[in-house]
Amino acid sequence: MENEYKPAWALNDEYELLYDLHTHTTYSHGTGSVEDNVREAMNKGLGFIAISDHGPGHLFYGINRNDFAYLKNDIEKMNVKYPKLMVKMSVEANTVHGGNGLDIKPEEFEEFDFVIAGFHFGLFGCSSIRNWLWSHGIRWGEEKLRKKNTEMIIRALRANDIAILTHPGDKGPFDIRAIAEVCAQTNTLMEINCRHDHLTEEEIQIAMEVPGVQFILSSDAHEPGKVGECSVGLERALRAGLNPERIVNIRRRI
Repeated sequence: MENEYKPAWALNDEYELLYDLHTHTTYSHGTGSVEDNVREAMNKGLGFIAISDHGPGHLFYGINRNDFAYLKNDIEKMNVKYPKLMVKMSVEANTVHGGNGLDIKPEEFEEFDFVIAGFHFGLFGCSSIRNWLWSHGIRWGEEKLRKKNTEMIIRALRANDIAILTHPGDKGPFDIRAIAEVCAQTNTLMEINCRHDHLTEEEIQIAMEVPGVQFILSSDAHEPGKVGECSVGLERALRAGLNPERIVNIRRRI
């Protein structure tokens, strides 16, 4: 994820963001085009951005598989039009219990520069309704659900090359330490999401106890103006006591 062009977007007086790998467009749940996101990244001085729309298994706002080629074409055009900015094609796959653990098939991985993944409501085969009820306060059978959710995430991590685990702990009960241990083994970055509250401060403190776990800040931008907006995530990480050197996409301001 290196790039010769190394500008950055200031997050506070001490740290700046180098790149944002979790952004959405109108291909799924976002409000802007690929170029809208790219232009915002350029305006903020980022050197690297990824378009990572929701996986195709989502019933309400997943990217259509038929649009993979169109998205790739858009990204190729952006890399020509904005040569100082590296634009990559990703997808935020959805974790499920069956198959390879994702709504992206193994043979579809070659469509993307890298794949990120996380748990969402709105799919079959991931205890979506049960987790939705849990998130709304109906928490009977919590430990059984936690075990099932955790097994789902770990299975997906072990079965696939996942670059980033998005908003771990969101939308249901999960064993964060067990997941962090597997992320360390699979070299999967744990995301501190700036649209959702996860990882929470408590979850960061649990995960950072696991040697080898690395973290990444992501805007999870669903509108162009939010691209690169990761200051709240950095503040959360610093409050949790995380060493900033374990966050791969920030650096001290020069």
